[in-house]
Amino acid sequence: MQILPRRVAPLKIVGRGLVWLLVAVTLLLLAWVFLTALRDTRDIFRHPFGLPSSPRWHNFAKAWNEGGFSKAALSSVYVATVASVLAIVLAAPCAYALSRRRNRTSSALTMVFAMGLGVPGQALVVPLFVGLSKVQLTNSYTGLILVYTGLALPFTVFLLTGFFAGVPRVLEEAAAIDGASGARTFVQVVLPVVRGGLITAFLLQFIANWNETLFAVVLMQGEKGTLPVALISFVQSQQFSGMDWGALFAGMTIILAPMVALFSWLGTRIIQGMTVGIGK
Repeated sequence: MQILPRRVAPLKIVGRGLVWLLVAVTLLLLAWVFLTALRDTRDIFRHPFGLPSSPRWHNFAKAWNEGGFSKAALSSVYVATVASVLAIVLAAPCAYALSRRRNRTSSALTMVFAMGLGVPGQALVVPLFVGLSKVQLTNSYTGLILVYTGLALPFTVFLLTGFFAGVPRVLEEAAAIDGASGARTFVQVVLPVVRGGLITAFLLQFIANWNETLFAVVLMQGEKGTLPVALISFVQSQQFSGMDWGALFAGMTIILAPMVALFSWLGTRIIQGMTVGIGK
């Protein structure tokens, strides 16, 4: 009996084509940004999509030194790392409790966290700025870390709840028989099982914190600014002296390069983690 080949639905073919088209456009844009960072302003305006005749690597040095990207990079790493870790530390116990207690209260709390995903950040700028000003936490790393942590909690709890729900209760029952307390069971038994989910949540929040601009611009000033703030300050400083577009694109490359490298390295793991966590 001859086995007929499976027919691929036309919509699936169109969908795949659109996805690959989007990937190609994104890669071309990234390549254009990097190549433009190696050119001077006159060459860019003469041939916007041309190739660099003689690469100007000192554009990166100018952005790194004159644009303040060196200090801003350290600030971004510190704020993004601490805020991501703090979000995981606070969200993990909450997600574990919600996944284990199936009642009206837990369902209501889960719904509250899910609704928190739909709150736009723009609506929180003024209240957060006023509140942090009263406790003198504006223009401080502590204030920005607290804001990033609070904004990350709804999604992180929602994501980790799916991972904790997939942990077999048999493991907890075996730990209880061995005399382990609830806290010890959570730390030594449950958390190692969902290690992949914790890493996924951390990476997603780190990327979001690294790229965040709105709250960083509103709450941070001067040398304490993160990389997006440094880029904006660099643009403003050149408005009267003449815009160096090559150095500007070099600054954009400095911001984009770590995230592109991180997602290229761990992109499959991030996507699989989101699929497993949210799908459960």
